[in-house]
Amino acid sequence: MADVHTPSTRSFNMSRIRGKDTKPEMLVRQYLHGRGLRYRLHVKGLPGKPDMVFPGLRTVIFVHGCFWHQHEGCRYFVVPKTRTEFWMEKIGRNVTNDERQQTELKNQGWRVLVVWECELRPPHRERTLERLFYSLTAPESDELEC
Repeated sequence: MADVHTPSTRSFNMSRIRGKDTKPEMLVRQYLHGRGLRYRLHVKGLPGKPDMVFPGLRTVIFVHGCFWHQHEGCRYFVVPKTRTEFWMEKIGRNVTNDERQQTELKNQGWRVLVVWECELRPPHRERTLERLFYSLTAPESDELEC
């Protein structure tokens, strides 16, 4: 099955996909900043350049897109119908890198929290953000359960 877009249109669409300052990431940043939390962004010295770093709390947050990071069981992760092998390889590398980077961070003494794009959609957004804030301000909770 051929692509529904011309190569130049597809190239333009793909060039607009960003790795940082995404809408889900901006939602989380604005919420936490509004609640008085301060953080650093995309610290290059840490594995995976986490989206947000809270040095005083030794905590990092990754905001993952469901498609790009293969969110298992999520309705927003759909296996592409064209060039399936290419995309599954690419997404598989993302998942492998995520696991490796999170393990490295944990070994360095960082707490790692992951927020998925689907958890920031309107029906779940407020609950997810509140639980994220709580998990940051209550150090005894190790995992964000959304």
